[in-house]
Amino acid sequence: MCINGKRPQESLKILEYFSYFCFFSPLLPFHRTSLPSPMFSRNDFSIWSILRKCIGMELSKITMPVIFNEPLSFLQRLTEYMEHTYLIHKASSLSSTTERMQCVAAFAVSAVASQWERTGKPFNPLLGETYELIRDDLGFRLLSEQVSHHPPISAFYAEGLNNDFVFHGSIYPKLKFWGKSVEAEPKGTMTLELLEHNEAYTWTNPTCCVHNIIVGKLWIEQYGNVEITNHKTGEKCVLSFKPCGLFGKELHKVEGYIQDKSKKKLCALYGKWTECLYSVDPATFEAYKKNDKKNTEEKKSSKQVGNTEESDEMPLPDSESVYVIPGSVLLWKITPRPPNSAQMYNFTSFAMALNELDKEMESVIPKTDCRLRPDIRAMENGEIDLASEEKKRLEEKQRTARKNRSKSEEDWKTRWFHQGPNPHTGTQDWLYSGNYWDRNYFNLPDIY
Repeated sequence: MCINGKRPQESLKILEYFSYFCFFSPLLPFHRTSLPSPMFSRNDFSIWSILRKCIGMELSKITMPVIFNEPLSFLQRLTEYMEHTYLIHKASSLSSTTERMQCVAAFAVSAVASQWERTGKPFNPLLGETYELIRDDLGFRLLSEQVSHHPPISAFYAEGLNNDFVFHGSIYPKLKFWGKSVEAEPKGTMTLELLEHNEAYTWTNPTCCVHNIIVGKLWIEQYGNVEITNHKTGEKCVLSFKPCGLFGKELHKVEGYIQDKSKKKLCALYGKWTECLYSVDPATFEAYKKNDKKNTEEKKSSKQVGNTEESDEMPLPDSESVYVIPGSVLLWKITPRPPNSAQMYNFTSFAMALNELDKEMESVIPKTDCRLRPDIRAMENGEIDLASEEKKRLEEKQRTARKNRSKSEEDWKTRWFHQGPNPHTGTQDWLYSGNYWDRNYFNLPDIY
């Protein structure tokens, strides 16, 4: 059987996708499900000619051809942290501090899930660029601003529409090229406040690495430790995002523990950042790990390993899905991507709607909102040459404005955020100054 000429396997995927939304989200308002134009093929372009002189360098100052971008600003890309906001709402509704930490940990893992197979580079935000998003159906609104150009720092502030949470932070994506791969270290602290419980949680995101930049199939891994702290109770969740390793057994895996302030393990968490996260009793988890390690060692001893040199090719994991340990509780599962995702820069449904713009919205948002950026809009519409021209024009306009400020000894003033100590960690952060949603926009910079 075929649906609209699709093969049975494709038809099954389409049915699975739409049945998911019909079952879980019957009252969602309409958002676009496709971009105006599919992505361009990058097969005829060599990134090596640009990057070969940049090994070991910080990449934020390197101008890249627009063909390697995706039609979103980094301000929009970081908004994808909010795709699974229901986990924050759920945390607010729970009475147990451990259960709240489980939901916060699931949210922290889900926040990087959209990066899976997203190998296009978001556009660097211009200084003073902003982005807002209001999602009544998901119960939040968010504002972000590019508060610094060198180094590039993006600040954001999100709040629950029912006044149940505040989520804010600033990100400095430090990029480095290592010959075959590009590593992105997202410096900056994430802060989540659950207002009904007077609790604050902080953490930093894992490092992201894109492999096979020069030749071969691009693939992404996340690695590093993420420590989530509840500053009221002293509880911590320490998660390890595993590097894939030589044989790919650890590819995409995440595991760790929630501990009380005396470091007693309260529960174990495990899963894959591309799929799901589970919770289970620590003793059960450790027994499973011990048995799994024994089985792995037996497999290794029965294999003859010839070449142990580490490859940059994407390894095939032992299993695409996570083995569910008996007694586990599912905390989070990834939302299926739309059937046309591969032709749309591997966007999720949430990402597909980030740059949509209608006349009513255009009359309300400030002129600095990145929905109004002509280079991103041109690329989204499939006008690659125009996108390239506009990108160069905007970059030159930004350089000229910086030179003019330097001549007049004028300092750049951020509009919606200011520097100050994070109220929970004491470290320097970018804090929301307020009044954005009053819609009183005056003396805004002309950046486009």
